[in-house]
Amino acid sequence: MKYIAYYIFFCINWIITFLPLGVLYLFSDFLYLLLYYFPSYRKKTVEENLRNSFPEKSARELADIERKFYRHLADLFVEALKLTHISEKSIRKRFILSNPGLLRDLYSSGRDLVVVHSHYNNWEWLACLSLYTDYKVVSIYKPLHDKLFDSFLNRNRTRFNVGLTPMNNVVRDIVNNRKNNIRAMYGFIADQTPAKPDIHYWNEFLNQETPVFLGIEKIAAKYNMPVVFFNVQKKSRGYYEMSVELLFDNPSGLPEHLITDTHVRRLEKLITEKPEYWIWTHRRWKHKREMT
Repeated sequence: MKYIAYYIFFCINWIITFLPLGVLYLFSDFLYLLLYYFPSYRKKTVEENLRNSFPEKSARELADIERKFYRHLADLFVEALKLTHISEKSIRKRFILSNPGLLRDLYSSGRDLVVVHSHYNNWEWLACLSLYTDYKVVSIYKPLHDKLFDSFLNRNRTRFNVGLTPMNNVVRDIVNNRKNNIRAMYGFIADQTPAKPDIHYWNEFLNQETPVFLGIEKIAAKYNMPVVFFNVQKKSRGYYEMSVELLFDNPSGLPEHLITDTHVRRLEKLITEKPEYWIWTHRRWKHKREMT
């Protein structure tokens, strides 16, 4: 039954994503009603996350953020599906890199990069990043339990020659790429929740004690890779602009946790400025720190 449902979804998606985004946004408008009103999607989780993250905001302000978030989430859903057929010309127009010169300079310096990004705005359209750089783009991801849907997403994410590698294979890929003289950037989604056995560090994030992966810091320091932060901003419906921010040029020898603390603070600032564009349905704080 699961296979039948998947192939029905696959066929429907294959057909409707030939439609222009302007038409697909009509589906998004309807999807918003389902996500926000009835039957609603993880609304209690969203309300709790917003309330705990912004205790200084009024109920009215939080409700406004919540409503805008669900509108964005509906758009994000159809935009992610549109990757199935979106053309290179179209995605170049809709997802712009504002400062490609920084990536060119870093590439010319002969160094690999550690990239920090998050579930903020449209991270799925980072699939077009290889169109803007000579770096080999490698996206670090956590495979889904549903192998069929995982395969569907990965096929979309690699349409423009972005490489994917599971978190456990990152070091192997770095070694292999360096052996073959391939300069690469390795993209880490910084706001994922570690599994409980993998929690080794907590940080204050959005007014809550939050477990944070240390992989970004460890890899950057071990291989002395510059650390850059991707700031993706939504300019209008279906149009995004990304700027690359250099956080650390030479990470080796820095104090412990400085890299982690810095990228956490940068993401926090981004979310605080326009909170409706972060994924509040994610159970980011499902693990609580045990007090000793």
